[in-house]
Amino acid sequence: MASRQKLSGIQKQVLALYRGFLRTARLKAPEERRRIESVVSAEFRDSARNVDRKNFVYIEYLLRRGRRQLEQLKNPDITGLATLEVNK
Repeated sequence: MASRQKLSGIQKQVLALYRGFLRTARLKAPEERRRIESVVSAEFRDSARNVDRKNFVYIEYLLRRGRRQLEQLKNPDITGLATLEVNK
């Protein structure tokens, strides 16, 4: 049986934020829930691919931004997430 490598504190924070978004999505309408889950999944995957794992300052910035977005999404008056795509 292979043992898993322990997660760092920042990795645990990222996973907790991801789970928080998924839990909050469950409180929204079914079609909006799927859209939120899709947007969140895409954002996290994109960051996992494109952000240098050693760039802690930027990762911490993304965590703070994500927490603010999550708090806004928890508001019952907010129905979903909006995304902004910037051409690079």
